[in-house]
Amino acid sequence: MRKSFVAAALGALLPALVTGAAAQSSYPEKPINVIVPFAAGGPTDVVTRILGEHMSRTLGQQLVVENVGGAGGSTGMTRVANAAPDGYTLGVGNMGTQSAAPALYPNLKYNPSTSFEQIGIANYTPQTVVAKKGTAAKDLKEFLAYLKASSTKLSYGHAGVGSISHVSGTVFNSQFGFKPALVAYRGTAPALNDLVGGQIDYMVDQSLNVIPQIKAGTIKAYAVAAPARLEALPDVPTTKELGVDFIFSAWNAMVAPKGTPKAIIDKLVDALNKALDDPNTIKRYVELGSTAPQGADRGPAGLQKLVDSEVARITPVLKAAMAEPTPEAKK
Repeated sequence: MRKSFVAAALGALLPALVTGAAAQSSYPEKPINVIVPFAAGGPTDVVTRILGEHMSRTLGQQLVVENVGGAGGSTGMTRVANAAPDGYTLGVGNMGTQSAAPALYPNLKYNPSTSFEQIGIANYTPQTVVAKKGTAAKDLKEFLAYLKASSTKLSYGHAGVGSISHVSGTVFNSQFGFKPALVAYRGTAPALNDLVGGQIDYMVDQSLNVIPQIKAGTIKAYAVAAPARLEALPDVPTTKELGVDFIFSAWNAMVAPKGTPKAIIDKLVDALNKALDDPNTIKRYVELGSTAPQGADRGPAGLQKLVDSEVARITPVLKAAMAEPTPEAKK
């Protein structure tokens, strides 16, 4: 009787297992939805579209970008975390959504370390310290001295709580003891517009965002917060060469809902790596001031290590900053 029951149970289970394995082997059979938790045209969106175009060719199905903004990107990433783990909903988050969000949003409905199957890092983009054009300081060390003496009279602009410019600026200001008035904008574009117009004093933002203004001479660049100069900004020194201990890169990363089968994740990892190695991607990244992950930084393990280390690094700084709020205005 028991043997008959076991046999019947196995007989019922085997077709489902075979069907599941077949579905994974034939994946993908329809377009893949990729949620970008920010507005179209922003850094995460641009990088996603560059990689998605190449990955679509590798996978044989279109990667369709859906922009789902709100709450510093956490709205879109919550949707990814709650989606069916079948490989047809992916997400591309950034340093804010995948490392800073737990400190910024106490009721966050996902955990960057455990709510996703990690696919891989998409890119790194070092931050650049920039100021309004008329700032008198000639170099970074003079600028830091100026901020030390006058920061309470100055304003720091960012693209909204949880944005890269908010997180990097919080770390920068905290590290050097600056306490400017914070001005929160609804995105990077209006913040940069006011920096160009002289309505705010300085920002620490992704090089991708500020390269056009630096090249046009409408804002003043003091340093790229990286070990090596960017090809796109060859005349802008790095914090390292100037002897200033501030290295800070933004990054984007591709994830899937927790429980997505390994066979599907493996296909996505392979497609992402091929996109990262494509000469056109490399060329576009140079133009954007970005770099691709290499070696052990690639794939799920590299991304998991980055997320865990960044959460540990950024959370204490953000919590301390929130415990001692500084004046903040919204624009």
